[in-house]
Amino acid sequence: MSREQEQEDLLEQDGPEELFERFNIIVDKGQEPMRIDKFLVARIEHATRNKVQKSIEAGRVIVNNKQVQPNYKIRPLDEIIVYTDKEIRTDEIIPEDMDLNIVFEDNDIIIINKPAGMVVHPGSGNPTGTLINGIAGYLTKANKDLSEEMLPRFGMVHRIDKNTTGLLVLAKTDKAVSSLAKQFFDHTVHRQYIALVWGDVKEDQGTVRAHVGRNIKHRKQFAAYPDGDHGKEAVTHYEVIERFGYVTLISCKLETGRTHQIRVHMQHLGHPLFNDDMYGGDRIVKGTVFNKYKQFVDNCFEICNRHALHAKTIGFTHPTTRKEVMFESELASDMTAVIQKWRGYVNSIQMRVNNNG
Repeated sequence: MSREQEQEDLLEQDGPEELFERFNIIVDKGQEPMRIDKFLVARIEHATRNKVQKSIEAGRVIVNNKQVQPNYKIRPLDEIIVYTDKEIRTDEIIPEDMDLNIVFEDNDIIIINKPAGMVVHPGSGNPTGTLINGIAGYLTKANKDLSEEMLPRFGMVHRIDKNTTGLLVLAKTDKAVSSLAKQFFDHTVHRQYIALVWGDVKEDQGTVRAHVGRNIKHRKQFAAYPDGDHGKEAVTHYEVIERFGYVTLISCKLETGRTHQIRVHMQHLGHPLFNDDMYGGDRIVKGTVFNKYKQFVDNCFEICNRHALHAKTIGFTHPTTRKEVMFESELASDMTAVIQKWRGYVNSIQMRVNNNG
């Protein structure tokens, strides 16, 4: 497979991080009473009565801040919120026996610590080997009476990229899906990522507010649009953890979850993620201290042969208990190793300076 084809497949497989769309509708003043399912079919493009009714039954239709039944009749000035899945799956999920790092599980949710190199959801040309295949295998193994048709179909409410490591939450029930989807849309889910980026980040902390959308010139990539003339709103808060001169270790907190958001926003700031081959992080920056610098960086690339990004923390309101829950994971071993190598490199430079001084 060519590199271009591989990148296009990754974009298709990674998909948008948030997997549900939200429609906000205010009923007109002169609207005659009408069943809500019939009303929504008329108002939402490509909606069918069957899909709408399933969304209502799953609790993904809210009227005046309350869930309703399919026979609810709308009234003038009703405020309606509808959460719909962006993807209509036509493929069957093939359960697979897979070694999954399950951080937490109860009747409602599963928290997974995803390794690098694992695609989250089957896509074109890769029906197997994904996290969802592994989850399907895990659930069927735990419950021998669970048929493929009975497997949860809408358990994902967000994604992380194939080569990003860290925490991912999956819902096991329709109720959990509805609750988590709403929390993602309301920006109340706490998500902290750790990233190693090129350059010495100027400010100790800051916020990037720039829409993220398909790159107009290079359709296989995404880009930042600070004027908001393209893409969708995206907000990333960052804070410096440790400086190594040529690279900086930072923490990123997300308000929104756009495809490749942190990678795009940091490139926009002039600090692409270390070894991010899609956004310029796989090229050695200028400014050598001594002639072994290039070899040192090449060695770092070999240690962490992916973009250096880890989803460290995820927190939200539990769908059933309504209590705040927070989960954390240790940095992936390749990121830990490359950070230690940069720390040692900086210390060796300082020792040279001190000895020569």
